[in-house]
Amino acid sequence: MLKDYIRDITRDLTTRHFIDLPPVWMMLFAALGWVVSRLWPIAVPGGAAIGGALVVAGLAVMGVAALQMIACKTTFIPHCAPGALVTNGAFRLSRNPIYVGDVLVLTGILIGADALIALPLVLAFMALITHRFIKPEEARIAAAFGDQWAAYAARTRRWL
Repeated sequence: MLKDYIRDITRDLTTRHFIDLPPVWMMLFAALGWVVSRLWPIAVPGGAAIGGALVVAGLAVMGVAALQMIACKTTFIPHCAPGALVTNGAFRLSRNPIYVGDVLVLTGILIGADALIALPLVLAFMALITHRFIKPEEARIAAAFGDQWAAYAARTRRWL
């Protein structure tokens, strides 16, 4: 069943779509943060524990949101057409809980790597995600769900 689901939601994706995914961008930003941490390390006491907790929290948020989307028979792949409008659970708090999870993971990686000086990369990552993924996704969702989407977007923030 999961195999069929994955095949269905990825049917129309090209290689470019698989490379151009938020986790790939997140890892590029994390790698840049790691380089910065080697050049100018700035640690926070307990940084490894704090960073680890943020990574775990981010992965949990992403997992819960992805499972909600699967249960609603819609895709969590950014370049695909939505099959349903998910507004419950994690989606009550944010229109983009998976991206919130990405931000938590990136923040945790940077803190854990003693890369406090690189934390502005998190804001750059959020800007990239907003313009590269969220806005096009929201346009597809608005086209598919019209007034239902407009009402949801009016009551639920994009990030938190």
